[in-house]
Amino acid sequence: MCGIVGYIGKRKAWPVLFKGLERLEYRGYDSAGIALLQNGAFSVYKKKGRVVELSKFTKNQNQLSGGVGIAHTRWATHGVPSDRNAHPHLSSGGDIVIVHNGIIENYLSIKKILVGKGYRFKSDTDTEVLANLIEDIKKHTKVEIDEVVRLALAQVSGAYAILVLSKDEPGTMVVAKVGSPVVIGIGKKEFFVASDATPIIEHTKKVIYLEDGQMATIKNSKLLIKTIKNKTIKNPYVHTLKTKIEELEKGGFPLFMLKEIFEQPKSLADTMRGRIVLDKGNVKFGGLEKFEKQLRSINRLTITAMGTARFTGLIGEYAFEELAGIPTKVEYGSEFAYREAAVDENTGLLAISQSGETKDTLNAIKEAKKKGMLTLGIVNVIGSSIAREVDAGIYNHVGPETAVASTKASTSQALLQIMLAIYLGRMRFARGLSKSKAKGILKEMQKLPALAEMILKSANNIKKLAKKYKNYNNFFFLGRKYNVAAAMEGALKLKECSYIHVEGMNSTELKHGPISLIDKNFPTLIIAPIDSMYEKNKSSIQEIKARGGPVIAITSLGNKELENITDDVIYIPKTLEMLTPILAFIPMQLLAYYIAVERGNDVDKPRNLAKSVTVE
Repeated sequence: MCGIVGYIGKRKAWPVLFKGLERLEYRGYDSAGIALLQNGAFSVYKKKGRVVELSKFTKNQNQLSGGVGIAHTRWATHGVPSDRNAHPHLSSGGDIVIVHNGIIENYLSIKKILVGKGYRFKSDTDTEVLANLIEDIKKHTKVEIDEVVRLALAQVSGAYAILVLSKDEPGTMVVAKVGSPVVIGIGKKEFFVASDATPIIEHTKKVIYLEDGQMATIKNSKLLIKTIKNKTIKNPYVHTLKTKIEELEKGGFPLFMLKEIFEQPKSLADTMRGRIVLDKGNVKFGGLEKFEKQLRSINRLTITAMGTARFTGLIGEYAFEELAGIPTKVEYGSEFAYREAAVDENTGLLAISQSGETKDTLNAIKEAKKKGMLTLGIVNVIGSSIAREVDAGIYNHVGPETAVASTKASTSQALLQIMLAIYLGRMRFARGLSKSKAKGILKEMQKLPALAEMILKSANNIKKLAKKYKNYNNFFFLGRKYNVAAAMEGALKLKECSYIHVEGMNSTELKHGPISLIDKNFPTLIIAPIDSMYEKNKSSIQEIKARGGPVIAITSLGNKELENITDDVIYIPKTLEMLTPILAFIPMQLLAYYIAVERGNDVDKPRNLAKSVTVE
């Protein structure tokens, strides 16, 4: 969850590290800190709060020298957010400084041993334990710091990405990874290390993704990668980044979330670009081609994901069964690895993750591979852990998503699953999808960017609704069939951005208990387009209104009927039933954004949240 940055080279480290923290702040923002190696000793600057608070705290940053440093922006696990628990952490003797993303599971037993040896701890974190363990081993061995770190890591269990410096070896930086992401950027006699590529892009396009169980030693302008377990030397593959620096900027929008909402016409088009073969009524996925034989034999599919990605999987569940005739189940990534799921070699696993680093989903993939399942992925971040772990995958190609609340990635995920359902449906003989039906869906699909643009033109109307509903403390979001998932996702957006209690559910569940909550102070948003569920949804509206509850309806453009029985109506263009959730996402994203702004919240960085969940 946390963000780590490191620099070693000839330029001043502070500006590189600080800018890197700004780029990574979406990963955690409880506290931030930087450690520099200056004049043979470590200078550590850290502060509770956002990265900007670190800047205010460090008045003389222009005078700070040193070409070696590490930095951290925190999402708290062990120890409350505070100055003392902020990273980087120094060892008791000041020989070692460390930043860490992840969790050391056996830190308490190690801490007990170290306390018995006379070590004193200034924080509540597991990371400080690791710093002192490294220092203790260093005292009792005569090996270089990379070997000291390796020996220390042999004693710990858990997940981590760490950067370590020793004041006795000022030209060396040690990096290690198990479970948490690390990218190393290669410059001209300089190296950049980070949790993802966003802090690196403006300095170099050449990067290496460290694999699980590997460590890197940067020394004398050289990089050596080896395994933690047995010191086997590895020759890494050097990737070339394609992300442009302007994609990481706000581009004239006040916040990243609004920018990313408005990017959806383009991101939907980019998701489809080069993949739709209309004359054949089919879809092309280059990453799946060599697995076609195995894909034909799939008779069941498990979709695994967490959060927004899981809700889009519920849309996929309907699509795979309707278009490909494949029985499909959506599973929490966190549960798949810990249950006796009824699967076999003909059950496929589809993992969905924007970041490609979601720890629970990654664990599910590893478990599925043990069971002999074919593993597929839908991922936005190229080179991420999930992208490398699955047998075959599909990239979203929507560009970086910086706001914590997912918007353009979620509509892309839903769209890709429907495209994949067409792809699988067209290759199945027994319950195949006809060419004519597939062409009809694909034609409607190609209209989505323009339809999304139409919705965005009504943003001011949704902004007015936000002013009207900003002070309510509870909401229901309802839908049926494909739009159950849309209702759940819309509810998540509102709760994570505005801190309003929201429940998303199937409309028909209302009468099985939740309707007891309805009164004049409990509004409901219901997704009720003109589709197979319209009359059912209309009945739910009547039930709510009969009990005095305010209702906002999302319905098809041109349908004026609901204006007479609801309080407010949001219109979306007509499309196929299975594509409706993609369009319904957009006004709910806008409503969540504008209500959060009205309530004075930090929309891009909601409290207690981080963009990428890399710990269980």
